[in-house]
Amino acid sequence: MTARQPLTPATGLDSAALLDRVSRQWDDDIVGQLVEYIRLPAKSPHFDPDWEKHGYIDAAVAQAKAWVEKQGVAGLKLEVIRLEGRTPVLFFDIPATGGLEGDRTVFLYGHLDKQPEMTGWRDGFGPWIPVIEDGKLYGRGGADDGYAVFAAISAISALDAQGVARRRCIGLIETCEESGSYDLPAYLEALAPRMGDVALVVALDSGAGNYDQLWATTSLRGLINGTLTVKILTEGVHSGDAGGVVPSSFRIARSLLDRIDDSGTGVVKSPSFQCEIPAERLEQAKQAAQILGESVWKRFPWTSCCNDGETARIFAQPVTKDPVELILNRTWRAALAVTGADGLPALESAGNVQRPFTSLKLSLRLPPVVEGPAAAQNLKDMLETNVPYSATASFDADSAATGWNAPATAPWLAAALDGASQALFGKPAAFMGEGGTIPFMGMLGERFPKAQMLVTGVLGPKSNAHGPNEFIHIEYAKKVTAATALVIAAAR
Repeated sequence: MTARQPLTPATGLDSAALLDRVSRQWDDDIVGQLVEYIRLPAKSPHFDPDWEKHGYIDAAVAQAKAWVEKQGVAGLKLEVIRLEGRTPVLFFDIPATGGLEGDRTVFLYGHLDKQPEMTGWRDGFGPWIPVIEDGKLYGRGGADDGYAVFAAISAISALDAQGVARRRCIGLIETCEESGSYDLPAYLEALAPRMGDVALVVALDSGAGNYDQLWATTSLRGLINGTLTVKILTEGVHSGDAGGVVPSSFRIARSLLDRIDDSGTGVVKSPSFQCEIPAERLEQAKQAAQILGESVWKRFPWTSCCNDGETARIFAQPVTKDPVELILNRTWRAALAVTGADGLPALESAGNVQRPFTSLKLSLRLPPVVEGPAAAQNLKDMLETNVPYSATASFDADSAATGWNAPATAPWLAAALDGASQALFGKPAAFMGEGGTIPFMGMLGERFPKAQMLVTGVLGPKSNAHGPNEFIHIEYAKKVTAATALVIAAAR
């Protein structure tokens, strides 16, 4: 292995020309590729157990492979790798340029699998129906994160077109990220001898606080998903006969949830689900709050009703309007949500029956440094112990993921991010944690403990990943692609 060399910003790079080239490629080619990609219902294996039979994931990989091959990147090695019994990955390896030979590499990550359909799409829109409107491409997976492979190759090609020296670039595009990246560790292990000494990891699968500057993700929350089931009867009985005698399974479940969070405030009670927020992250939250202000909460689709029958309206409210507290709430504090239910019949078929059981799907977001498996065991103990009325309560965890906190940002990366944002947006880079859970970041951090991490993406306000009307903001995606190129060029 070669000795580590200092990382310094690239010189002689024309950022305006680079953005122009990237933008033309997006307009002439990449948008069309994403249109075709969106048409593919390439749902992640967790949502499509018959994914191999249906062939949509393979079709998405084949499309990306064919496009990359046509780009004419000098020295490109590209292959689809299939470990037995696992989802496929697309792996590329592009040699260094400008005399920067050696073992140090830039690792680029993306995925091609998608979330399921979800209801609530606008008329004429749908998960597999690509629609371009007001500079946005709607449909499932374009922003999360099918664009990544196209952006990565476009960024590298733009640097090579200017003859800018850069490190060797390797890329891994997986196909089970939306199922928790359960196959990724096996591929990282198998490909480790081919990855070199990774200096920089670039993951294009995150969010943005606005579309006005470059955003870098500094942390991700962990997550416990599971089902709480409370049983009190063996079958349903007449509610008039049993009411006041048999306790409601829903009320028991509600009382068990009260052990987890305060129903009046939403604050998660147990210290086992909380952590001390690092001083640097507090400062970054304050800076992000100054940039975003009320948009931190106004970006959500709140319901409203008429106030006086004329023009005034009353909108539903967030838990607080302090943007600093809201940013910390969604990035460094635990939060519980009930995301599904069973045992409750549809309204039109609900009779006067006291139901025998209630099942609730729970989603407990955890602060980035709280260990997911240990927290899942604590949650199970809290829900199953001393159940009211000696009812039967069980909690079965589907997954327990630990979050991620970025390593300290090296001066060269901080300068590169800020320089890229100033050059492309005329504003400084911004830093903020994300409330979601991306298990692969913990895996990559463990695999490459000495690497710097750039986690960024195009999921800005109202882009609604996983939900209805998901879109990719095309002009922002162009600039994120160009920014990726500028950061790659800075990696020495």
